Amino acid sequence: MTNQLTAALSYAQEHKDQILDELIEFVRIPSVSTDPKKKTEMQRAAQWVANHLLSLGFENVKILPTARHPVVYGESLKAGSDKPTVLIYGHYDVQPAEPLELWGIPPFEPTKHGENLYGRGASDMKGQVVASLKAVEAYAHTGDLPINVKFIIEGEEEIGSPSLEKFLTENKDLLSCDFAINPDTGMIGADTPTITYGLRGLAYFELRVTGPEHDLHSGIFGGAVHNPAQALCELIAGMHDENGRVTLPGYYDSVRSLDDEERAELARLPLDETFYLEQTGAPELFGETGYTAYERVGARPTLEVNGLLSGFTGEGAKTVLPAKAMAKISMRLVPDQNPDEVYKQLKRYLEENAPPTIHWELEDLNQGDAAITDCNMPGVVALSQAMETTWGKKPVYKREGGSVPVVAQMQKILGIESVLTGFGLQDDNLHAPNEKIHLPTFFNGIDTFIRYLDILGE
Repeated sequence: MTNQLTAALSYAQEHKDQILDELIEFVRIPSVSTDPKKKTEMQRAAQWVANHLLSLGFENVKILPTARHPVVYGESLKAGSDKPTVLIYGHYDVQPAEPLELWGIPPFEPTKHGENLYGRGASDMKGQVVASLKAVEAYAHTGDLPINVKFIIEGEEEIGSPSLEKFLTENKDLLSCDFAINPDTGMIGADTPTITYGLRGLAYFELRVTGPEHDLHSGIFGGAVHNPAQALCELIAGMHDENGRVTLPGYYDSVRSLDDEERAELARLPLDETFYLEQTGAPELFGETGYTAYERVGARPTLEVNGLLSGFTGEGAKTVLPAKAMAKISMRLVPDQNPDEVYKQLKRYLEENAPPTIHWELEDLNQGDAAITDCNMPGVVALSQAMETTWGKKPVYKREGGSVPVVAQMQKILGIESVLTGFGLQDDNLHAPNEKIHLPTFFNGIDTFIRYLDILGE
């Protein structure tokens, strides 16, 4: 262990209270990217990140505008051309906090309780952004950084990163590097360091069904007019068969199969059916026949209804036949599936199955490709070493069921691979009420990043 590494680890240990205070300060900003009313807060969060990069002595720090929310950039290239250059990615935007009544605390008044810090964005992913910033700070405070570092922190990840592809294309030279570090995934458990090597893609749609010109009296017209809410439910019900498989025409044609070797490796993960039942509280699991629960989550495509809206939903009764109904539908995609093709498959399903008694419209809201990382690339090997030193055990490798669009975009546009990590836990309630981050794991994450910088510098 070098003297500088020892000093950097000591710095992080001695400044834990200050680091926690700054994480609380960051989480307190309600940077909800999907809410137009939060535009000022989005700017404030971007400025918070930029200020911290400036405080670390980073150069060329910019808040770069996009069509919606800005991207924060900064660089430290003092290590020289003989050292690797890494691009650390993150996002400062968060999900909406609703339903507010299910929170134990106000979601943007972060509160420490036991070993956890509760607040929207604490884990996804402001905690991960702060962990990477503070690791760089600890190392920079004790001397020069051992590698060249660039940061790109965006503000649209939670809405599918609609501006990022254009931003990457227009800033290829600025973002040139050897590989990216993306801490937007997580760990299986607090004592199980984890490296993610696969991400599912995303295709997200809004399906609108209309029937009569206006709402009708269900007693006078019920039985003569096809209820749009019923028609929508019938269409959705037909999107899966009795074996849990998606019925869209051609949906599985390009799905990459799992080979026996990978299935055996995935079976080693401590994520059996009991785990999913305990984490979700569901009475029983559901999914595609022939695959384990983890395989269905990480390596098989899905189709889910994310929201339904139609008719009267207030207290009491109102005998109405609604004129329209709407559903939000998302699909998690696996390598080799194409979001544009999936849109055509859904459209074809509707053309073949929608009755003539209704009209329908399908809107493509956002999409992203799946991604696979080579576990033998030097950046992954170095991270594995850093994790093993911090936790005293080798990390496990897993596929992630969620989507991080920037990973595939960086592969395609910048020609670089991403090392996927993160220190959030399975029970952090991402996108749900009472989101939290486990602080001992968070601080272990900072130590891991510090060791990671040192190994990369060697």
